[in-house]
This record gives sequence, structure tokens and C-alpha cells, in this order.
Amino acid sequence: MNFSLTSHLLGAAGSNVDYGETFEGLMKSTGFLNLDWGNVVMIVIACFFLFLAIRFKFEPLLLVGIAFGMLLSNIPGPISDWIFHPEFWTSEEVAANGVDYLYVLNNGGLIDILYIGVKTSVYPCLIFLGVGAMTDFEPLLSNPKSLILGAAAQFGIYVAFFLAVCFGFSGPEAASIGIVGGADGPTAIWLTKALAPDLLAAIAIAAYSYMALIPVIQPPIMRLMTTKKERAIVMKPTRKVTKREKILFPIIIIIATCLFLPSVAPLLGCLMLGNLLRECGVTARLSDTAQNALMNIVTICLSVSVGATAHYTTFLTGDTLKIVVLGLVAFTFATVGGLLIGKLMCWLSKGKINPLIGSAGVSAVPMAARVSNLEGLRAKPGNYLLMHAMGPNVAGVIGSAVAAGFFMAVFGPMV
Repeated sequence: MNFSLTSHLLGAAGSNVDYGETFEGLMKSTGFLNLDWGNVVMIVIACFFLFLAIRFKFEPLLLVGIAFGMLLSNIPGPISDWIFHPEFWTSEEVAANGVDYLYVLNNGGLIDILYIGVKTSVYPCLIFLGVGAMTDFEPLLSNPKSLILGAAAQFGIYVAFFLAVCFGFSGPEAASIGIVGGADGPTAIWLTKALAPDLLAAIAIAAYSYMALIPVIQPPIMRLMTTKKERAIVMKPTRKVTKREKILFPIIIIIATCLFLPSVAPLLGCLMLGNLLRECGVTARLSDTAQNALMNIVTICLSVSVGATAHYTTFLTGDTLKIVVLGLVAFTFATVGGLLIGKLMCWLSKGKINPLIGSAGVSAVPMAARVSNLEGLRAKPGNYLLMHAMGPNVAGVIGSAVAAGFFMAVFGPMV
């Protein structure tokens, strides 16, 4: 009796089901009907970046997240409603009136929510907090001349800026492109999100790609511009820095710098706060959190949300190719600038300074310093330059932040 009743109900329900409409609705809920050539190209590019990050370890901590965010935002169909809405950030209405963050919180997808941290500069500043906590400024303090080399390596930023203007980019866009020459991803993101948000994905990917390629790009330039005799110069150990100097340095730097360039206070302030947490001796737990847990969490949020901005409608353009080329020019001239001043200092010191440490003036810490060290070892076994190169390397972090602050003061919104 019960079996007959159940069969009757199922038969009645089945007779009212239009399987054609059901299948059509199912297909519309997938992304296949909305698949465009741009989606396919970006998915391939995202998979290629994942391959580079996993197989060759090209900045994997960031490139894996960037590539995966790119993958998510370029899958067509209803998934976009749950992931990312480019129009929330780059439409003409947003350009005129600003982002409606309350609307984003109520209607945005997962990465829209995460992207608020990029748009408000929270993530880049927290990354700098972690970098400051991980960085030892002793090589810079023991050899203050390193600041000159760090400043010289910013030459590439200004070369790329003027070239970008010649290529037809606006001043704010050219400034964002030029900062790639500093080899500093967080600073590039911090500046670009304010001056040229439409170019954020291309600039971020260019910045981190060239950071990862430092061991490939820099050595040929270093060998071309220096002689083997210069590369073999052994530098004397630097003096020991006192704890008082280490504590006073971040305090003095932030006061002096921010009096001249208030716009750089969020970025440089977090860098110096992180270093103070490291050196003051009474905040070990906070320093450990900034170096590890906080840094890892922010890296995930930053990389995925930045990658998601690489939607094919804005990424697959001629401007992206120009940015990649100009980024390489910026990075090349940054290396050249540091080496030229390194050679000058070598001559002035009568051969006491190895010019290789000048190439470490870009702010990719500590990768650029390691490359200088490796080239010194190739020229002469036992010629360890790492601690000497860390001085310009740390100075480069400060230099790129100051350059970004200068561009922000010139092209940023007036307050």
C-alpha cells in the first residue's frame, strides 16, 4: 500500500518536470556558455605563473597567491558574483565619487572584501611592518655610506618615469610604473592603488616577477660593468653597532623623513615600527608575530586580491606589455645606477669598496645582497660580501619608499 502510494507520487512529480528546462538552467549556471577567448588566455597565464612559482620557486610566497587570484577572477559565469566584481573598483562612477565600501561589504564577493585591504593601503603597510621586524639595520648603521648606494639605485625609477611619459602614460601612471625599478612589491602596490588603480595588476605582477628574476637579470649587468679585479676586492669588516644606535635609528629616520614627506608616513612608519619592535628588547612577542603569523596572513590576502584584479578586460591590453618592458628598463637602470656609484666609491676609496655592493641598492631584501655576494665569490673564493651588501640593500628599501612618497606628494590627492 505504502509502496504504491510512493510510486504514484513520484510518477506525478516526474510528469511535471521539464528536463529540457532543468538541463538548460544547469548549463546557464556554469561558466561554459560565457567562456570568452580572454578568459582562456588569462587562465593559461595564471597556470603558467603557478608553474613558475612551484617548479622554479619564483617568489612562490606571493606568486602562487597572485596566480590563483587571477585564475578565480577569470573564470566566467555566476562564480564572479561570489568572487570579484571589477566594476566595484574601476567604473566611471567610482572614479568620480570614490569606492562605496558599505556597498562592497553588503554586495561584494570574497575577494572584493579582501581587496579593501589593498585599496585602503592596509596590506602594504602591514607587509612593511613585517619586513622591518625581519631586517637587521646594523650593516647600514656600521657603514652609513651605504645610503648613497641605496639612493643611487633609485635612478631606474626616474628613468622609467620619464620613458613612461614619452610612451603616453599620464604623470600618475608613469610614477606607478617607475616605482617597479625599486624592486619593492609592497611599495609599488601602495603607490599604484592610489595613483593608477587600473594598472595595479600589471604593475604588481611586473614588480614581483622582476624581484624573482634578480639572480637572472643582475649578474650579466654586474659582469659587464665591472672588471674581475674590482669584483675580487675584499672589504674589511665593519664596526660593531651599539644597541642604543639600533633603537634610535628608526625613531630618528621616521621623524626626519616624515617632516619632509608626510605622505610616506604610513609605509615608512610601519617599516620603522617593525624594526623598533625587533631592536628595543621588550617586545619580542610582537616582533615574532609581525615576522611570522601576521606577515603570512597578510601575504595571502594581498597576493590573492591583487591577482584577482588581473581580469582579462583590463589586463590583456597594449599598456600591460608597455609596463612589462618599462619595468625591465627601470630595474636594469636601477642596477646600473648602483654599480656606477659603486665604481666611483671604489675609485675614491682607492680600491677599498667593492662596486658589486652597489647593485644591492635595489630594495629586494635580502635577494639582491645575496647576488652581490655570489658574484664576489665567483671572482675570488672566500670573498664574502653579504654583510657589506646588506647595507645598500636596506638603504634601498628606505630609498624606494621615499621615492614613492615623493610621487605621492606630487601626483596624489591633495589634502
